Amino acid sequence: MGTYIDGLIEARTAGGAWKFEVSLLDFDLWKAREARECLFGYGGALGVDRPLFDQRGWPEDSCDEVPKECDELNHGHSYATWAEIAAVDWDAPLCDRPDGDRVGVWLPGPDGELVLDHLVWAPVEVLDAAEELFGEDLDLYEWPPGGEVHLSGAVYRPVIYTARMIVPPDGRWAPVWASMRALAAEYGDENVRLVVWFG
Repeated sequence: MGTYIDGLIEARTAGGAWKFEVSLLDFDLWKAREARECLFGYGGALGVDRPLFDQRGWPEDSCDEVPKECDELNHGHSYATWAEIAAVDWDAPLCDRPDGDRVGVWLPGPDGELVLDHLVWAPVEVLDAAEELFGEDLDLYEWPPGGEVHLSGAVYRPVIYTARMIVPPDGRWAPVWASMRALAAEYGDENVRLVVWFG
């Protein structure tokens, strides 16, 4: 079945209390395995070394709608204010070495420059070509610096994950960020907070 992401967006009122604003379930994120690993350090198989908001627990002053206990349906709590999310460097490396299973596929962009198009499990053809090119069978993270394979019009390179690769600001989580941004315009960046848990 897998684990689903749950949570809410809350805002701090002038009196200092946090109140519920929006349910994260309204955004249909469901399992979002890779995103939840990148953002909150929960689950996934990417091997992210530095999640952005790594399992911080629940804020002690959060609104009543946040389940303040751990059980089968409510665990792995974490949170982030809009000020923290707005300050994220989406291109900073999240890992200490390239992934051992997936490669980035670079294709020519509109101006002819290569741009990252998507990530894939390393195709056998790419691994075979790399072995011929480098003279030995190497794991992706062992490829020499700048190592890449050109095949069928694409360029394959090992990737060190960034948040932009996994959770692009204009991707599936964009409506969450837009909702928080709009609330921050009313309450202030430090007074809008995303709280998540898993079950």
